Amino acid sequence: MNELAKALRDRKAILFAGAGLSMNLGLPSYSSLISKLAEDLGFDPHIYQMAGDYMALAEYYYQAKGKLGPLRSWMDTTWHSPAVDLGKAEIHRAIVELDFPVIYTTNYDRWIERTFDYCGKDYSKIANVADIAAADESKTQIVKFHGDFDDDESIVLTEASYFERMSFESPLDLKLRADVLGKSVLFIGYSLSDINMRYLLYRLQKQWEKEGSQKLRPKSYIFLTRPNEVQEGILKSRGVVPIIAQSDKPAEALKSFLFELLYEAYGKKLDG
Repeated sequence: MNELAKALRDRKAILFAGAGLSMNLGLPSYSSLISKLAEDLGFDPHIYQMAGDYMALAEYYYQAKGKLGPLRSWMDTTWHSPAVDLGKAEIHRAIVELDFPVIYTTNYDRWIERTFDYCGKDYSKIANVADIAAADESKTQIVKFHGDFDDDESIVLTEASYFERMSFESPLDLKLRADVLGKSVLFIGYSLSDINMRYLLYRLQKQWEKEGSQKLRPKSYIFLTRPNEVQEGILKSRGVVPIIAQSDKPAEALKSFLFELLYEAYGKKLDG
């Protein structure tokens, strides 16, 4: 924790946030999305969910419908419920206060950006190459790594779009490579079963090996809601330090971790 707090103070830590972060706001899970795909295609949701993983099911939907626009509109509306009270979104507000220079997220929703707005803090949103060119480096950069609802073309949802992302050669991938050099990365909101997160960690490890500078690589960290000795060993071999939740309630555990990090880095307490 001490090293991560120092990296934050030195502006040498970036955040990578996954779906678990949004679910802390009570947003729908991917299971709800698959049920929507099934409904639109005339399938029984239970049967459809057994036909493949969500990337393949989204790919089938796209092939059948020929476009994602209406689905994207449904997701935009569903994932942005007016019932969400950002005044009570302590995890999101802690992220703003931690003052990461760059935040990557694989979530499509705008709750990180809306929390920055709520807290009165400026940011630059990046979802495509034009955004990279226009970004203000004096502000926190929020990088929508799997796309943004404001740009249909940027959304990584179907199997084909994930395969394209796995080439690790898009403008956002190149930006990530540059951003992580010399910086610690904190991963939150990810499951160890998330192959995309594990592939990303693998590619970052290979990048450092290619540069021949493994010994100079700063530590990175991942917050896990439950222990897993096997996966923790793999993560450690890739230069990632697992931080295990101290509570069996994931949201409370993540909040406590971020609050502790905020206090250790800046001596600040967040009003609940």
